[in-house]
Amino acid sequence: MVGPARKREAVGHLQAALEMSQRRACNVVGQPRATQRHRPQPDAAERRLRERLHEFSRQRPRAGYRTACGQLRQEGLRVNVKRVQRLWREEGLKVPRKQCKKRRQGTSENGSQRRGATRPNEVWSYDFVSDQTSDGRRLKFLCVVDEFTRECLALVVRRSFRAKDVMVVLAELIAQRGVPAHLRSDNGPEFVALAVQAWLKGNAIGALYIAPGSPWENAYVESFNSRLRDEHLDREEFASLLEAQVLAAAWRRDDNEARPHSALEYLAPAVFAARWRASVGATPLPAPASAETLKP
Repeated sequence: MVGPARKREAVGHLQAALEMSQRRACNVVGQPRATQRHRPQPDAAERRLRERLHEFSRQRPRAGYRTACGQLRQEGLRVNVKRVQRLWREEGLKVPRKQCKKRRQGTSENGSQRRGATRPNEVWSYDFVSDQTSDGRRLKFLCVVDEFTRECLALVVRRSFRAKDVMVVLAELIAQRGVPAHLRSDNGPEFVALAVQAWLKGNAIGALYIAPGSPWENAYVESFNSRLRDEHLDREEFASLLEAQVLAAAWRRDDNEARPHSALEYLAPAVFAARWRASVGATPLPAPASAETLKP
């Protein structure tokens, strides 16, 4: 049995090939003219879903349909990833293809592939990202990431950092979240300074320095830095240091609390961390304590 859709298609072919009127073509095929002229309209729910996909694509232009599906599920919608993929393609939404990069294991025993985190607050990694304000003056972003939950614990923006400034940021984080077992970093002067090493040792924090020239061994913070560059720094022009600080704080909050992460089954890091603690019966984060005793 031929359905109305196939009959409409046959009528169209007859009109185009034989220059036949619609009335006569419908008579030949046996298709009512009212059915031939009917154009099915998408239901309201699908229209809202398409609009939401466009909104998501504007908010996160570097994300694909899988991340969009994770976001929709996080918002409470029951959607199938294949349906999201179909609508994504029909709406012409896509992410520019990027060249795949080879991941290397590295040679250092302190690399993230060999000494990975198994729980929150076990390994923090930190690094710097550079940018500038519209007047050409330098901006430096200090990023601190929990490797297990992928949470951005700190995103501090200044014109420059000294070793003492790094210790102050870490002391404030420890006062809020507790003492991590290890801190992973490259061999930048702000991280390998004798004062920093002594401070870490005094607070019983192990220092995991990756091999020189091996950024892939600090994979989690490098991945975060790439996302920060792609989704924030390359899209914003900062008029001042204050503006950069305000926008960085807003982006960090959104990245932690709203953005789905593929490595976390498309959950936001804060949501993943809360579910993990609930699943193992872990206590919530400790209440913020005074950081005065931890500051250098």
